[in-house]
Amino acid sequence: MKTDLNLLLECLKYQMDCPLSQKEALITIYSICQQNSEASEYLREIGGLMFINDLAKSSAHCIVKEAALFTLGIIIESNVYCQQTLCTSALFEDLILFLIKKDSGVNLKRMSVYVILALVSNNKNGQSCVRDTGCISLLLQLFRTALCTPEKNVSDENSDPCYQLWCSVCSTLCACVNNPQNEDNQNICCSVFPHAKEWLESCTEPEIVRPICSFLGLTVANNSYVQKYFASIGGLDTLAKVLLELMHDSCLSHSSMKLAVVVAKTLDACIANNSAVGVVLAKYHTVSELLKLLSNETLSTGEKISIILTIGHCTEVCEENQCELLQNNGLPLMIQVLTESQDEELIKAATFVLQNCKQMTEQLSLKLYDNSLNVNNAEELDVQVRNRCLQDYWKKAKEILHRINSIEKQHNED
Repeated sequence: MKTDLNLLLECLKYQMDCPLSQKEALITIYSICQQNSEASEYLREIGGLMFINDLAKSSAHCIVKEAALFTLGIIIESNVYCQQTLCTSALFEDLILFLIKKDSGVNLKRMSVYVILALVSNNKNGQSCVRDTGCISLLLQLFRTALCTPEKNVSDENSDPCYQLWCSVCSTLCACVNNPQNEDNQNICCSVFPHAKEWLESCTEPEIVRPICSFLGLTVANNSYVQKYFASIGGLDTLAKVLLELMHDSCLSHSSMKLAVVVAKTLDACIANNSAVGVVLAKYHTVSELLKLLSNETLSTGEKISIILTIGHCTEVCEENQCELLQNNGLPLMIQVLTESQDEELIKAATFVLQNCKQMTEQLSLKLYDNSLNVNNAEELDVQVRNRCLQDYWKKAKEILHRINSIEKQHNED
């Protein structure tokens, strides 16, 4: 491997007038270094990393620039020391130039964005550099402009370079705000929320919805300020409407059902630290739709957990959503999860929902009783039956919760 890399580096240095040979050498280098930390580290030690970096800047040939940038991205992904070596303001500024030059093709821009992605992934220093150099503002501009009309581009997403560039930008913005969470970058990225909202309102194709939901979910995550802003511009309304539309399609389309889960997870991220803003979801009967989604037999355990957590945050402080949960048989469904599941996280999620609704169940029982005094005999009988059902369900739920608490207490004592 070391001999090969030495020979390939020599080839790069002595084939400056032959761009095709340089491109082939770069392709071979990245095929060796891909997911190979040792090879990438050795290339750095012999000066190959910085030579390829210089080649990307200095070559007059676009095919060499593109191949050099892609190779840099592969090496950065493969080795953290290479990432640290290249994570400088100077490189970010070079990449900015590639992105703003009028003669830069879409593919060169995409390779530049890929290098930015590699630099910021799992790297707090990279997240700071992308912000301090103004690179993140340029990425947000590309998010807004790379796709002029999303409906036009999604039909041939595999071959459309503009769509591929836009997807790369979405992925890079996700890395700018997440893992580790970066609140400064989250606060900057929320500037394009109105644009993302407009796209969701005009297009529910998976190729558009998935990247936008990933971006939204990570940008609002654990950030109450950004969550409030998203709610203030009607973002929760838009997501709730998208969920409704997908649920109407889900009985016909497996892909719509899967996409509905993605939207549900995004909704959860948007209200998780700010349950009060979830009140707006009541008018769209979001809890009812989530319960329908939860009843789908093809869901994975992870998908069920996500949906139940979303229900939990919807019902945490909102009486309307709590009522909707109870009126749509949510309580027996949560009990069923508790009694039938062996998954610890799934049980925790269902317990969270039940605890939210404990007080509400008791209040609803009293309301049902009060209402029964003012109705005729047939209606009164129906109220009493529903009242008894709720009491029976809640009695069973309390027994299960008590059992869980006892087990947890015994586990802690051990």
